Amino acid sequence: MKYYQNHNIYVWNPKRALLRLLYSAGYLLAIMVLLYSCDDFVEVDFPKNQLNSDHIFEEKGTATAAMTDIYSKIRDNGLLTGSQQGISMGLGLYTDELKYYGSSMNGLQMFYNNTLIAPNIDIASYWNDSYNQIYSANMVIEGVDRSVKLPQTDKDQLKGEALFVRALVHTYLAGVYGDVPYIKTTEPSITLHVARLPVDVVYSQAIDDLNAAIELLPENYIGDSRVRPNRFAAYALLARVSLYAGQWDVASNAASAVMNNTALYSYESDLDKIFKKESTSTIWQLSPNTPGANSLEATAFIFTYTPPSLAALSDDLLNAFEPGDLRKTKWTSAVSNGTDTYYEPYKYHERNNTGTTVEMSVVLRLGELYLIRAEARARAGELIGAKEDLNVIRATAGLPDTTAMTQDEILTAILHERQVELFTEFGHRFFDLKRFGNINSVLSSAKIGWDDRDILFPIPLVELNLNPNLNPQNPGY
Repeated sequence: MKYYQNHNIYVWNPKRALLRLLYSAGYLLAIMVLLYSCDDFVEVDFPKNQLNSDHIFEEKGTATAAMTDIYSKIRDNGLLTGSQQGISMGLGLYTDELKYYGSSMNGLQMFYNNTLIAPNIDIASYWNDSYNQIYSANMVIEGVDRSVKLPQTDKDQLKGEALFVRALVHTYLAGVYGDVPYIKTTEPSITLHVARLPVDVVYSQAIDDLNAAIELLPENYIGDSRVRPNRFAAYALLARVSLYAGQWDVASNAASAVMNNTALYSYESDLDKIFKKESTSTIWQLSPNTPGANSLEATAFIFTYTPPSLAALSDDLLNAFEPGDLRKTKWTSAVSNGTDTYYEPYKYHERNNTGTTVEMSVVLRLGELYLIRAEARARAGELIGAKEDLNVIRATAGLPDTTAMTQDEILTAILHERQVELFTEFGHRFFDLKRFGNINSVLSSAKIGWDDRDILFPIPLVELNLNPNLNPQNPGY
């Protein structure tokens, strides 16, 4: 199958891709289509007689296209899309960040009311899209490992990126579903019958993948937009996963590895610039789908009339800002009809095409790493260093140094700072409350309908039916 544009050939792998269309362990192992939109696909001149699956990972252009297409999948679908269908919106409504104003027919109402059920189509989509992305990452890993002609530097780069993605997506799956399979192959005889692993094992395997990625990835970025992960993106994700796993020293050291690289990163003290494409605080971001387009988050969260058609910031979040906190001024925006006023998340400003892209979807940034290291230090008893990191974030927000003194006080202050720093960014609030062990006490008072079972999503019913090894269902469902 060939597509031509300006005498270049878009290469698609029908033999391998079509034969892979099946469910593995209940996951949708979707077709690995190496036919990309113009913004993602790397065009290559390929002789007509060489269009077969063996060549996908023998040429840098098509091998790179296979990897960069995964980023477009992450951007557009699944847990990490910045659109209304992603967890930035879903978990914002699920916790105490957002209030719902949309139609009762919209599936997001079930997130807001905490009435998710196992047959829910959104829950199934999260699962299927995520394992599709993992499957694609495994195809890249296997493809470059088999490659004969691809230069070693390119093989290392692509394998490192795929390992990074595999760790990233599995970590989010464990965060919302709890015990999940960790898939490292595309082999159906294995994946069709795989069982769930405990969360701590999932984190351990993600850490292994990230350590391997760190060894393979270069220090510098490919291109100038930080959309292809480098070694320090892997360190940043390692810091997060290690924090989740309770490995305080590893989390602190991994965060420091990024923060100390002042040649690439500097903490952006201007709140107006942190979510701009050129921000020196950005570690990894997702590129929009067309030239001049901007983040999907702006389209999802910004509204121009009242009441909002979908969601607005909750009173709980708005009241969490201390007096004088510049983040409330800069990162939220009031929309009024003259009688009622609603507040929208305003980290991203550009909903429309601006000719030249000015904002991308920031997945990893230095602000989170300061808070990761602060928490890791506090839990390890390094209270002075923890306060120093916390105060960097507070100073940027125009706030005085924290008055917290004891370990418990400092940890409480860090949790609060994460609430007002990382709101509506990929579900941090949900994961933070679970990690601190107070999710039920906080959300049972903030939400109507919150139940202890809600600390996990249900495993999609269709997946349990397809693969009984995924049983038992999460408690309460």
